[in-house]
Amino acid sequence: MKKINWKKSICTAVALTVLLFLSCGNRGLSFNAERKGATENTRGLNNAVYSHLDFDNQQEFEFATRGFITAPKELEIFDADGKIVWSQKSFDFVRDKEAPDTANPSLWRHTQLNSTYGLFEVADGIYQVRGYDITNLTVIRGNTGWIVFDPLSSVETARTAMQLINETLGERPVTGIIYSHSHGDHFSGVKGITSSEEVSSRKIPIIAPEGFETYAVSENIYAGNAMLRRANYMYGIPLDPGERDRLAIGLGIAFPVGTPTYISPTDYITRTGETRIIDGIEMVFQMTPGTEAPAEMNTWFPAKKALWLAENCNATLHNLYTLRGAQVRDGNAWAYYIMETITLFGDNVQVAFMSHNWPRWGNDHILNYLLNTAAVYKFIHDQTLLYINLGYTMNEISNMIRLPDDLYKVWYTRPYYGTVNHNSKAVYQRYMGWYDANPAHLNPLAPTESAKKFVEYMGNARKVLRKAQRDFKNGEYQWVAEITAILIFEDPQNTQARLLCADALEQLGYQAESGVWRSAYLTGARELREGTLMAGLKSSGSSDIYQAMQPNMMFDYLGIRLDSNAAQDLNFSINFNLTDNVPYLVTVRAGTMLYQRGVRSDNADLTLTMPTQAILLLMTKNWSDHSFIRVTGDPSIIDKLNECFVTYDQFFNIIEP
Repeated sequence: MKKINWKKSICTAVALTVLLFLSCGNRGLSFNAERKGATENTRGLNNAVYSHLDFDNQQEFEFATRGFITAPKELEIFDADGKIVWSQKSFDFVRDKEAPDTANPSLWRHTQLNSTYGLFEVADGIYQVRGYDITNLTVIRGNTGWIVFDPLSSVETARTAMQLINETLGERPVTGIIYSHSHGDHFSGVKGITSSEEVSSRKIPIIAPEGFETYAVSENIYAGNAMLRRANYMYGIPLDPGERDRLAIGLGIAFPVGTPTYISPTDYITRTGETRIIDGIEMVFQMTPGTEAPAEMNTWFPAKKALWLAENCNATLHNLYTLRGAQVRDGNAWAYYIMETITLFGDNVQVAFMSHNWPRWGNDHILNYLLNTAAVYKFIHDQTLLYINLGYTMNEISNMIRLPDDLYKVWYTRPYYGTVNHNSKAVYQRYMGWYDANPAHLNPLAPTESAKKFVEYMGNARKVLRKAQRDFKNGEYQWVAEITAILIFEDPQNTQARLLCADALEQLGYQAESGVWRSAYLTGARELREGTLMAGLKSSGSSDIYQAMQPNMMFDYLGIRLDSNAAQDLNFSINFNLTDNVPYLVTVRAGTMLYQRGVRSDNADLTLTMPTQAILLLMTKNWSDHSFIRVTGDPSIIDKLNECFVTYDQFFNIIEP
């Protein structure tokens, strides 16, 4: 009988047990970078949408196609380098087809509506080109020319839309321009319809609401780089349109990637009730500050019983907070001004048209449209405050708040752009800020540091991944995205965590009714699988915008670009003798830039005499080479500043540290 080596046998058994344990632990943890279809859970949730909403109601389709005149069979717009900046052709996949499993049926329907494009008649003498940009190009026929409302986002789209108008309706000069509000997609295409020289020589009025230029410039400059990067997520710029990719983004089918421009207004509206007569057309303006934009206005055409609602009303719930980042908007003011619109024009209005989506006809319908839109913003505002005063926190409220059925089922207030969820968070932020009053949250660790502690407390990343994969199979995609995001911040090279997080985000994208939520989820999923995508919008901070900056804005911008930690030993003062403006005194204190308007100092370390436009040249190494900058004092302090100015990275990380 063979003698058994018990010691060896025990060691072998232990080794096999360990291998078996490791094998079981690894089982199911093999992830891949392939894009996935809809899971059974996602299919079920998307199918359930049909029972919640009235898909037989065709009112929106009737309005979206009413007044159609003409459109090219295919529409693609190119820039000067031959690159596509706009394509309706790429959305052919959505037309006359049922929603696939990978799309929320409500968002699919909204995409179909926004895929309608061409030239439309709104009322006698009022026309729109829709579907050539995220914004509509609207023209009113005057006695001699076209009065243009909101000349789109880019030169390329505006020029092409204007060509369609002139070729179809007869060529006429531009005799007036109205900027309804201070967002770039409503003025950046202006040089596609006219030029600065033509505006000056022909004295073309460009009318805007009071405060327009301040907000238009500052929003695009101060946080412009961060907004641009975040907008790539919000609008899904790196994604191609498709059943598993980008769909409509609420206000339109897509955001163009063309060339932005700017021409300053020549005339400002300062109060409700002001009128202007341009090229024989009388217009009455209603100021609506602090609604969809800090500076915004509606316009009434009494002779036509037509109401221009700017971007205050659309065919979607809008944002009180926009995912690209911006100042939070006031839902209470938004509702108030819509109700004022009813008071001012409600008895007579027969057609309402907007800068996005499609018009509305009939007094009864328009009054209900205004009332329902106001009610949604007011509901979100008031109910969020109700819950705040009951002691609930931001994330609790956003998961509690639900629209009443009468508002929930209205197609034109569905959350294709803004959502009740993130709008309620905006109300919380507006009134309460970021702090929920729990002192444990007063000074939280940075995300990477807290992620390391999470993983340490949970045991190890593999253990977490096994549980996360189980939760993924149960359809708990939001939680899986959250927990795997922690693993990624603990270790960005954790491939399995990246791929599982991408899978979870992908399913959330397929389920999303909001086009911008879908874009954000799917862009995040793609960057986790492929790395940062170097495709994005062109900067809205064009040279035209920089030229429109006032001196205080330029000094603000210099201060923002200054790394004060690196410059903390710099202390000096500079007189700016601006040849085309009042003087400024700039004081650098511990690397922080401060300024005073209309002030000079006899004790300044440096005096610079220059035109206003030269201020930004101080960020360049060869600033002193320009003959129009005259220097008195110590120029080396500008060189020291130059060493501390920061160059932005347009494609900084979002989904990982």
